[in-house]
Amino acid sequence: MLQFLKALQSSMLVKVAGLFFLLLLLCIPLAEIDSINRERGESQREAANELASTYAGRQTMVGPLLLVPYVERWNEPLRDAQGKVIGQEPRSKELAHVVFPDKLHIEGTMAPQERYRGIFKIQFYTLDATLSGGFAAFDPKAVSHSETDSKIEFKPPFIAFDVSDLRGLDGSPALVMNGEALRFRQRVPGIADDAWLANGIHAPVTGAALAAWQAGTPLPFEMKLGLVGQDTLAIAPIAEETTAHLLSPWAHPSFGGRFLAVDRSVTPQGFDARWRVSSLVTSAREQVRAGLSGSGAGPDGEAQAATQAAGTARRNLGPLQTFDVSLAQPINVYSMSTRAGKYGMLFIGLVLMAAFMFELFRKLRLHPIQYGLVGLSIALFFLLLLALSEKFTFWMAYAGAATASVALLAVYFSAVLGGWRRGFSFGAFVALLYGALYGLLASESNALLLGALLIFGMLAALMLVTRKVDWYALSRRTEAAPATQAP
Repeated sequence: MLQFLKALQSSMLVKVAGLFFLLLLLCIPLAEIDSINRERGESQREAANELASTYAGRQTMVGPLLLVPYVERWNEPLRDAQGKVIGQEPRSKELAHVVFPDKLHIEGTMAPQERYRGIFKIQFYTLDATLSGGFAAFDPKAVSHSETDSKIEFKPPFIAFDVSDLRGLDGSPALVMNGEALRFRQRVPGIADDAWLANGIHAPVTGAALAAWQAGTPLPFEMKLGLVGQDTLAIAPIAEETTAHLLSPWAHPSFGGRFLAVDRSVTPQGFDARWRVSSLVTSAREQVRAGLSGSGAGPDGEAQAATQAAGTARRNLGPLQTFDVSLAQPINVYSMSTRAGKYGMLFIGLVLMAAFMFELFRKLRLHPIQYGLVGLSIALFFLLLLALSEKFTFWMAYAGAATASVALLAVYFSAVLGGWRRGFSFGAFVALLYGALYGLLASESNALLLGALLIFGMLAALMLVTRKVDWYALSRRTEAAPATQAP
């Protein structure tokens, strides 16, 4: 019985099964480290949301556009209980006619700005832009009558402009129209609370600009804008032709939205991007107009029906179409740590396999506790990587964690394998694995290909090295070793 237990203890199949079981156990600390990584990533997102609520959030720009408020008046027949017309009842409602720019050009620079919430760094930008363009001559006949035989009384127009978070405005925008400086005021009058411009600002058209509008001449404008936002700027193309040219010293932009830049250049010194969007290819104007269509004042039932109709129209048209640019983080340490952790089980398996090969071919004996310590040292590499990456750049954190892990294993195996050359050769193998993993992380677009090649290469090397090994004879020698050592 004692001999059977000793033979079972030294059996190669039992040892291999024990290594697989140990590998499964080591998935527990890997899962815990992954959980910590996800919690830290969630804390970073919460920090970004807190700064968005206390400083400024992502910005979406709509405008400028010209709103012409008017009152439509008409008479409705007044009937008695028998349905006989006994008079006329005057009715009226207030509406607004939307005039979009013929051309809108945005020329600006986005200066990156970093804010901190605890240990987390959140990316912001400061936009310094000039918006220039013009409105066509106003034609009263372009305003359609919604009631039969009605009359329209126009009121003085005003310029409306909106960004998602007005707290990001750096002072009041400076607007000059037809040589007249116009002053912005809070909110946009006569707009429904859930419209695109509900929380925007407006500037009454006065002086020379008002005289030009009344005379039916075009209205050129130029507006200086300073704006702070969190990482992303989105612009709605509301003109007949909207063009934009943005410069930034940020070398890692991300272009998105409905329309990509037609021309862009990204260098280590920053990016230079241009957009050109025609009203023929976007429904942004219809979306903004639908958002304003329920803003008329009238009888409660009519106002409620108009608001409901506007809401339905907005939902049918979908989210506002924009072109976007974001100052993206070149490396998100939490996403990189998560990607590295996905290879944790593979790494531990390869290192345990290497230790098993040393034991097998060097005729050494390694205790399961020694295998467990080796596996834990690899698992703790990922925790060390996460902790260091919050304080240093990712490559420095990776190099520090990998160096510490390789040095520990080299020193440990120098004693376990009975020689510093064996220990340092084992450490070199682990260093090669860490180098391969960094290559996978650095090349995100080729990660799958490189990972597949790494696994195939390791398996091919193992098969080639052991292609002439007599496993049965090797197993018998391993099982006989305890008997020859017994007194």
